[in-house]
Amino acid sequence: MLFNLYGEFSGYQLLGWLLVFVGLIVMNEIGRRTKFGGILLFVALPLALTAYFIAIYAGAAAGAEWALNNPTYVHMNSWFHYAKLYAADIGCVGFMMIKYKWGIGKKHWFKAWPFVIVAINILIAVASDFESFFKGGMTGGWWLSSEGVWLYGGWWNLLNGLAGILNILCMTGWWSVYSSKKQQDMLWPDMTWCFIIAYDVWNFQYTYLNLPTHAWYCGLALLLAPTFANMLWNKGGWIQNRANTLALWCMFAQVFPLFQDTAPFNVLPSLYPSTYTVADMAAGAPASANPTAQGVISILSLAVNVLVLAFIIKRAKAAHVNPYTHDVFVDQKDYIEACARAEEGEIA
Repeated sequence: MLFNLYGEFSGYQLLGWLLVFVGLIVMNEIGRRTKFGGILLFVALPLALTAYFIAIYAGAAAGAEWALNNPTYVHMNSWFHYAKLYAADIGCVGFMMIKYKWGIGKKHWFKAWPFVIVAINILIAVASDFESFFKGGMTGGWWLSSEGVWLYGGWWNLLNGLAGILNILCMTGWWSVYSSKKQQDMLWPDMTWCFIIAYDVWNFQYTYLNLPTHAWYCGLALLLAPTFANMLWNKGGWIQNRANTLALWCMFAQVFPLFQDTAPFNVLPSLYPSTYTVADMAAGAPASANPTAQGVISILSLAVNVLVLAFIIKRAKAAHVNPYTHDVFVDQKDYIEACARAEEGEIA
């Protein structure tokens, strides 16, 4: 079993997952369907939160108790959370510029922006994976993060970090990015189920290894929300939905970290003993660790990304094209349905 999902709080934990999953889908729909919704969620709200974060750290520097005891300051103070939040939100704004053709969003060269920002986001996670590998050692060991979470780093982090680098190479057709007919979505048709599966497996493992107290939500609910939308009604819009839901989740988690860090909603991976809780971390590392799932999923993560990259290379060679300047999945159903949603005249 991947998570310690049982006991008196299991009903709350399942309810919490469902609330996050449905909430992200609903908020993404609000953000993608209108300019007002997008500006409100990805421009106005981040600006307000930035002022809030600055106030907290200024207060903490001055020794103010309200700031020093603020959940954001205590539980979400690592470089990774802020880097991820702002990188995701910058991506959302860039995607809106493309789909609404604002400013440089009209330029052909700016169509490579989705690749650039996704690659940056992946590299942030890869750096975090390598950090855990170096601190845990090859054979595995506990280390305490700046947020007071005991992580168990090991060779599994190294494998997943390498999988993340390969995942960047699995993004094809960098300039084949379009606006949908209703200008509700930025479409990347060549980002089909092949890449989505490779990304989801890799990113789930990233959260499972490095954000264990949050992985039940940001490793499952957060990943499945954009994938679910792409499968059913938003073909080609997966990367936009992924950025939107990621930014929304990061903002929520940064302000309300206790939702996933305290009972009854918090869930820990099976790495930790079943009787161990987030509250126990203040007393020290667990007496034992079960990294079996960590190792298995990292092997799967690397294998899936190797297979997808090999598949891309094979198709590119057969079509005699560069997979990064040309599309390679043109015969797949997902690609065809996504192209049908693009604005007239955008696709040559």
